[in-house]
Amino acid sequence: MSDPTHPRRWLVLPVLCLSVFLVVVDNTIVNVALPTLSAELDATTSQLQWIVDAYSLVFAGLLLAAGSLGDRVGRKGILQAGLALFAATSVVASQAGSAGQLIVARGVMGIGAALVFPATLAILTNVFTDPTERAKAIGVWSGVTGLAVALGPITGGWLLEHFWWGAIFLVNVPIVVVALAAGHVLVPTSRDAHAGRFDPVGVVSSIVGIGVLVWTVIEAPGHGWTSATTIGGFAIAAATLIGFVRWERRRTDPMLDVSVFADPRFSAASLAVATAFFGLFGFIFLVTQYFQVVRGYDTLAAGVHTLPFAVTAGIVAPLSARLALRFGTTRVVGTGLLLMSAGFLVASTNDATSSYWLAVVPAMVLMAGGLGLTTAPATEAIMGSLPPAKAGVGSAVNDTTREIGGTLGVAVVGSVFSSLYGPRVADALARLGAPAEAVAVARESVVAAAEVARRAPEAVRPAILDAASDAFLQGMAAGCRVAAAATFAGAVVAFVALPARAGGRAAGAPGGPGSAGDDRAVPSEPRPGGELVEPGPAV
Repeated sequence: MSDPTHPRRWLVLPVLCLSVFLVVVDNTIVNVALPTLSAELDATTSQLQWIVDAYSLVFAGLLLAAGSLGDRVGRKGILQAGLALFAATSVVASQAGSAGQLIVARGVMGIGAALVFPATLAILTNVFTDPTERAKAIGVWSGVTGLAVALGPITGGWLLEHFWWGAIFLVNVPIVVVALAAGHVLVPTSRDAHAGRFDPVGVVSSIVGIGVLVWTVIEAPGHGWTSATTIGGFAIAAATLIGFVRWERRRTDPMLDVSVFADPRFSAASLAVATAFFGLFGFIFLVTQYFQVVRGYDTLAAGVHTLPFAVTAGIVAPLSARLALRFGTTRVVGTGLLLMSAGFLVASTNDATSSYWLAVVPAMVLMAGGLGLTTAPATEAIMGSLPPAKAGVGSAVNDTTREIGGTLGVAVVGSVFSSLYGPRVADALARLGAPAEAVAVARESVVAAAEVARRAPEAVRPAILDAASDAFLQGMAAGCRVAAAATFAGAVVAFVALPARAGGRAAGAPGGPGSAGDDRAVPSEPRPGGELVEPGPAV
């Protein structure tokens, strides 16, 4: 049985937070370096996309398998193996001599990340078994993940300003060394003592199903959402995942007990996380370009101007646990998604001359505050729906919804943006008499349009930049409205279907423990079945 008062649990938490910070920050730190990588490695637009996406694809595809592996063989060992692999591949990435080498290194980094991410939350859940303390610890963990999303561009910008591009990967190594040393001393080993037989069919089908789904979403904007490749990819992913569900339902010791999705606390919370990260990553895809190209900031300044988001997320996420204890998971998560939706709507009205403090910052504060209110209580609801012995797989489901939601957000928001930006900038440049080759280049991205302007005769440069900026802003406004619609839909589902506490009905259900008049206790009691041992050799 788990020790409900692990003596060093508050020392374990910083180690877990440091580990998850590394994994999340690597999702965004590369974005600000893409122009530099294009020049230094002679990377094409497609290669730049895969420098980012190789990490996300492998990361998302392996999460369920990695979470299950941690439950079976020991989460501490999986965490430390993942950190070591992450550090080694960071060194390889920093020394890459071509875009192809960097893409491969990023993919292997995704393996390390998949081992680390679910292990951190699973260990946290097994160490913090008191419901109130667990909710607070998850609030801190969620705050760190939000901070990492926003600090990635700042860190990347600063490193690029002072060092060569490889520094954005090499900086991981000393942090991993600290996390490994502290984890060896402080982190206990936990596992599922009754895991049953290894499930190779479940492992392979989950990897294939999620991997093909994420790949299809990433490639859909390029192939077309109605193309044979996209439809075929979605069909293969659906068939594989349906087969996975049927297989897991037949097993007496499944890798993932799919019946947990019948629990609205688990499924509605998972959807809330997915929609939050759909909107967040879709917006990040646009705002980095907005700062650098439309407003003219350099890489460091662009990162620094996202600091209000980081500060707000870091403050609100830990507080959200207390708010959920007082007002109920339903209200806090639903309100958080509504705030995010409002933030995206505000951002959709920004243009090149909008006041940073009066327009841009309020939008970021609304988004970050909403994210902080949403992710911590929703994550606690997911983890509290499962016994501690299954914490690894539960954490993997939580992490997978984040990754799929975020990947889908970039793809859908990016596709909506491109459908408006491309034709509008092409029409504007054609009216200016730009050659067909220049028009084709400018359609690819606003960064490419800026390069076209730089090479154009001085007399027409301002007109080209204005045309690109106007087209970008129209595409960005549409993309932000899509993000707002997604998070608003998530809020509706949260208010209707997400119970206020474990075992309760959705808020508003007459007479139910989750009704508006009974929003008292949010965290759920842990169930027996976990095994926790003191720090020692990693298993």
